[in-house]
Amino acid sequence: MNVKQRTIKSEVSVTGVGLHTGHVATMTFKPAPENHGYKFQRIDLPGSPIIDADVDNVTDTSRGTTISQNGASVNTVEHVLASLVGAEVDNVIIELDGPETPIMDGSSIMFMEALEKAGFVEQEAYREYYTIPHNIHYSEPDRKVEMVAMPLDDYRFTCMIDYNSPVLGSQHAAITTISEFKKEIASCRTFCFLHELEMLLKHNLIKGGDLNNAIVVVDKQVSKEELKNLAKLFNRDDIDVAKEGILNNIELRHQNEPARHKLLDMIGDLALVGVPLKGHIMAARPGHAANIAFAKKIKAQIKKDKSKKHVQIYNPNATPLYDVVQIMNMLPHRQPFLFIDKILELTKTFVVGVKNVTMNEEFFKGHFPGAPVMPGVIQIEAMAQTGGILLLSTVPDPKNYLTYFLKIDKVRFRAQVLPGDTIIFRCDLMEPIRRGICQMKGVGMVGEKIVVEAEMMAQIIRVKESEVSV
Repeated sequence: MNVKQRTIKSEVSVTGVGLHTGHVATMTFKPAPENHGYKFQRIDLPGSPIIDADVDNVTDTSRGTTISQNGASVNTVEHVLASLVGAEVDNVIIELDGPETPIMDGSSIMFMEALEKAGFVEQEAYREYYTIPHNIHYSEPDRKVEMVAMPLDDYRFTCMIDYNSPVLGSQHAAITTISEFKKEIASCRTFCFLHELEMLLKHNLIKGGDLNNAIVVVDKQVSKEELKNLAKLFNRDDIDVAKEGILNNIELRHQNEPARHKLLDMIGDLALVGVPLKGHIMAARPGHAANIAFAKKIKAQIKKDKSKKHVQIYNPNATPLYDVVQIMNMLPHRQPFLFIDKILELTKTFVVGVKNVTMNEEFFKGHFPGAPVMPGVIQIEAMAQTGGILLLSTVPDPKNYLTYFLKIDKVRFRAQVLPGDTIIFRCDLMEPIRRGICQMKGVGMVGEKIVVEAEMMAQIIRVKESEVSV
């Protein structure tokens, strides 16, 4: 099912303190165009540098996930990114006037509520998911970390944590689809153990820490004197240990809230893969370092699949969007130099065309008559004509325009094309068309086999009607 991308209707801001830095910051979500993705912008720094929410930009995972680019960093991005994935927002710019996102209550719910307040708007481009093609594993045997992404036509999560703690025990959390995120996961707060809290306080590493934004698990015997000291540090009259084995500063929102929060972190960290995913993610004992390593493994698989030029298999007998007569109303080419028979699909970013190869082609008279093979240059020309349809579809009257090659690069011929074959060409824009110049990546397939591929640059030029008449 095709799903349109979406952004937010209007900008919306939240203000709060950063958990680790202690800096008060205002974070503003702003609408962004199609195919923009998630980007942070440090508006407090000279030049307002932008940091792409990309796993390749992760620079620290010790106490949250930090991303850095263009000389700027943003700390603790995972809760914000989880809210965007949970709200199914594809494109947004996140302005920040400090080094760290606000911790708020330690969960994603306040970000979700802010996004819902801004509202959502559907965009023209379709959301392009990456569907997990086969099981992708990641493990850290020494820490007993196990993660796997499995094929599924949805986005499902299962998470297990086990800290060998008599208080927490072994906990599980799961959602069957991302639409359950707000109700089941978004409000689940971060947690830490009391011994970690004391260490962090000792080293001044949670300057924005507050007992309103974290669950503190009491994993050791604690004296009344220690509790009094903690109360003093956090400006509390009194602190005690609740029956659940946590400090009584807050009440659990779910019995397994820690496991649910680990699932939240995982969703936020995997957003750094850079594309919406479809698959079932299962994890045992995840953490930020493991999440990021796993995200890098998934991204590497995406790159590997792209390098194979894995494209959708189209039915050449499907009802065409344009038949050959309609194609001739756009392209100036004519027999014997018109090499496209029909167009199956056309969007703002890609086009799919069909070439039926028969023994009656003019070029077979001289290209190995005893062993006819379609010349590679003719395959490239047919691919270019397919791409020309995409380029000409952007102007009001295609008959008044011509397309010219500027460059052909990375051409590969993978297999022979013979009489009786049907080549399906798909040309995708590599970047937006600017000043009439476009760059496209083209792939030609016969059945499920790639026969030709190339990168092409072309320019569209307006000409007088008399110059293009036939």
